[in-house]
Amino acid sequence: MNASWVKLLPGFIRARLESRHGLQAIIGNTGWLFADKILRMGAGLIVSVWIARYLGPEQYGLWNFAIAFAALFGAFAALGLDNVVVRELVKNPARQNELLGSAFALKLAASLCMLIMAIAAISIARSGETFTLWLVAISAAGYVFLSINVIDFYFQAKVQSKFTVIAVNGAFAIATVAKIALLLIEAPLIAFVWAGSVETALSAIFLLAAYRINRQDIRKWRFRAEVAVELLKDGWPLILSGLAIMIYMRIDQIMIGQMLGDKEVGLFSAAARISEVWYFIPVAVVSSVFPSVIAAKQLEEALYLRRLQRLYNLMVGISLAIAIPTTIFSGWIINLLFGANYIQAAGTLSIHIWGGIFVFLWVACGQWYLNENLQRIAFLMALLGILVKLGLNYVMIPAYGIEGAAMATVISLVVATYIFDFIHRKTRGMFWMKTRSIFFILDYKSWRNLC
Repeated sequence: MNASWVKLLPGFIRARLESRHGLQAIIGNTGWLFADKILRMGAGLIVSVWIARYLGPEQYGLWNFAIAFAALFGAFAALGLDNVVVRELVKNPARQNELLGSAFALKLAASLCMLIMAIAAISIARSGETFTLWLVAISAAGYVFLSINVIDFYFQAKVQSKFTVIAVNGAFAIATVAKIALLLIEAPLIAFVWAGSVETALSAIFLLAAYRINRQDIRKWRFRAEVAVELLKDGWPLILSGLAIMIYMRIDQIMIGQMLGDKEVGLFSAAARISEVWYFIPVAVVSSVFPSVIAAKQLEEALYLRRLQRLYNLMVGISLAIAIPTTIFSGWIINLLFGANYIQAAGTLSIHIWGGIFVFLWVACGQWYLNENLQRIAFLMALLGILVKLGLNYVMIPAYGIEGAAMATVISLVVATYIFDFIHRKTRGMFWMKTRSIFFILDYKSWRNLC
């Protein structure tokens, strides 16, 4: 039976989708993910901009420094289990309770360790700055509640992301109203940090409710040591890879804060906020589309690679459609959103936005690495990106300021997510596929084949 929304489509599109129930499920699931992210992107960006204007570059920079610092340790708390657990749930649905129970116990223990490590590290990095320590501690505490997000793995495996969307957006809506109230009463910075952690706690509560509504019971979860070891064995390269990615994404703000100051962190964060707000697109698309790519591998290798190539082409096409106008109108965008106090971030935005092409490809290719059991190579790729970025930041931030940090971001992304594939023989095929996707915009037939 066709999904109810299919009949609302134009006839020529409906004809392509009727009776293709697998494709309808993918599109429907992607639609929910997009609705989630668009709502959060729109409302979240508006409130974030309002807060940035209210706090000013320096306090906004300190807030982002604290978030970035906590996020470095938060990546460890994820334990690289996300895709591994989803994969195992798809393969072995009968093991649901032991997989979710073991994953939850692992993530909870890791998040508590992470909280202690984050507090210890900030005490050393910014010795004597008690206020900064509190900001980091509160931000890091939110990651403890993310342990319950293993419920989302269940919904991903069932291609029922709408339940996660409803739960997370319920918490987001409450937190957004709270932040607006804080703005209206002119609350201090620390109140906004607390609001962020409360949002995470509410998300956990609502996910539990959604799980219960689906006639599932967390009391049936069971921790099994052998399952935990199995998950960690598959996930440990992704732990390192996830940690490497988070270091890669956040090290700019930390290095800028230590080398230039909190105001410069605020300016850079304004530009990065606009660039990174689009990163939900590849995550939403890939999480819904990639199961069909995996299924194609069971049928025919050539079909598998064709679908993967189309995915890469789509990623590049979307990212270019974002990067070109953002570069042209960067000054106008910064002034409109953040105001004159942040206008120095315009040049940074026009550079930073081009990293999106390789982030989009990275997200798509990351699933290929997992499906081909190349997690160790994925970690080496991420490690290379960090080393290149650290080296470039060390040289370019003192020389070119926050624009130097943006240039370091783009160059290191090119090296890690594109050139690296050519270096390693097992991934060289991906290099040529990515090359075709980068130049596919010149080929009209490639555009037609996306449909």
